[in-house]
Amino acid sequence: MSEASVRHLGSLPSRLVRLYGGLALYGLGIGLQVRSGLGNGPWDTFHQGLARHLGLSIGTMIIVVGALVMLLWIPMRQRPGLGTVSNVVFVGLFADAALFVLPVPGHWALSWLYLALAVVSIAMATVLYIGAGMGPGPRDGLMTGLVRLGLSLRLGRFLIEVTVLAAGWLLGGTVGVGTLVFALAIGPLTQLFARRFPLT
Repeated sequence: MSEASVRHLGSLPSRLVRLYGGLALYGLGIGLQVRSGLGNGPWDTFHQGLARHLGLSIGTMIIVVGALVMLLWIPMRQRPGLGTVSNVVFVGLFADAALFVLPVPGHWALSWLYLALAVVSIAMATVLYIGAGMGPGPRDGLMTGLVRLGLSLRLGRFLIEVTVLAAGWLLGGTVGVGTLVFALAIGPLTQLFARRFPLT
């Protein structure tokens, strides 16, 4: 066995901690943002809208939508990893757990605190689980799949997020100032955490 292989195996426990810690933090962030009532990110607006119409939990819809999105990987020749499958299952479970334990904020200041903690948590979580190097989330893979088909990264992300946001809003998902805050802050915060916790 090569020295590189030994190093790779030796790093596996820390990568798993990073992966599942990131997914747990991501679910917590979703729960915080939904509970804030100030507006969700695009995908969670869609999940919430579907949940309201189908009578299911938001976490269940995160799992179902994630599994369906993975099916779109097939024609794009995207390959899932352990992190991809884990993302599909565990983010939804952790989101439902967070929604179960988090109280509904009774004051606007607490709503804004929830929102701020949500965006920070999701940015940090993204760096952690992607940095584990075990495969992107299903929604991230959809975006990179579109890039492989010829779209720019910016255009691919824009088209996907506008589509799911509009669909979620039409289905009754919460869109508001929190949606805008998420859109403006998630990129810079993710970049900030990526400097502290390198992706490679």
